[in-house]
Amino acid sequence: MNKSLASAAVALVLAGGAVACGSSDDVPSTKERTLTVLAASSLTGTFTDLGEQFEAAHPGVRVKLVFDSSATLAQQAVERAPGDVLATADQQTMDQAETGGGIDGRPAQFATNVVMLAVPKDNPAKISTLADLDKAGVDYLTCVPTAPCGAAAETLLQQDHVERKPVSQEVDVKSVLTKVEAGEADAGLVYQTDVTGSDGKVTGVTVPGAAESPNTYWVATTTNAKDAELAADWVAFLTGTEGQAVLKAAGFGTVD
Repeated sequence: MNKSLASAAVALVLAGGAVACGSSDDVPSTKERTLTVLAASSLTGTFTDLGEQFEAAHPGVRVKLVFDSSATLAQQAVERAPGDVLATADQQTMDQAETGGGIDGRPAQFATNVVMLAVPKDNPAKISTLADLDKAGVDYLTCVPTAPCGAAAETLLQQDHVERKPVSQEVDVKSVLTKVEAGEADAGLVYQTDVTGSDGKVTGVTVPGAAESPNTYWVATTTNAKDAELAADWVAFLTGTEGQAVLKAAGFGTVD
């Protein structure tokens, strides 16, 4: 074999080896998958825990949690904002997302929650009933009426004939809780789970009639989901045995 033919043969062998070694089929993908969950602010602590468990069970997956008012998140889903899963604190906002084409398929209920009155740990205004909010000098907070916690609060205040208005209506339930914890208000209408998760920073006062009309929590895959398969896995995890156990421990009512 002459020199030029031998050189060509060697080049072909090396090229073939390079192609074989560089085959994408033989190299496992290390690309991280991200699941973006849009969730009501009252789910902050619980979904943070659930996100860590989900990541542990799904190597290579990162759960990105976005918390806000349910009404805000439902509108974002309708407007096709980034997000794979939507979880709301009432059925009305989920229905709005569904009507607007923001979710894919039928939503699933995964929990319930009950409105409760939160007062600072030392309870300076000596509040023991919802009717005490009518006392002169008592400053109390609710969520805005468009938020599930605000809508529920309005209904309960009307039922108990409380005439004095809140000094402020906050964008979400976490804002109400934060201000009560800081002593910036004498009371605030929040959820039972917020009182449970406050680590003793606030005291809870039961609101008559609240348990008879609990808020229901709903979850669905968004129409704009970038990873519909992973989103479906989250919904299954949330409504399954493990997810329901975490929710129950946090004070949520669970769905049989």
